[in-house]
Amino acid sequence: MNDTIWLAIALMLVFEGMLPFISPRMWRETFERMLQLRDGQIRFLGLTAMLAGVLILTVLRQTS
Repeated sequence: MNDTIWLAIALMLVFEGMLPFISPRMWRETFERMLQLRDGQIRFLGLTAMLAGVLILTVLRQTS
């Protein structure tokens, strides 16, 4: 279990680093747009990302 968590964190960091590496200008513009969002909008995006992650984990655990 411990190794799985570290592998998941490592994979997340790889994906998170891809956009700033490939297109730093787009990454900067995205963050500038996010700064203009209200707190409720940012919370909704976070909730949506968490629910998508839980859904993917649930599907993957059922298929293995």
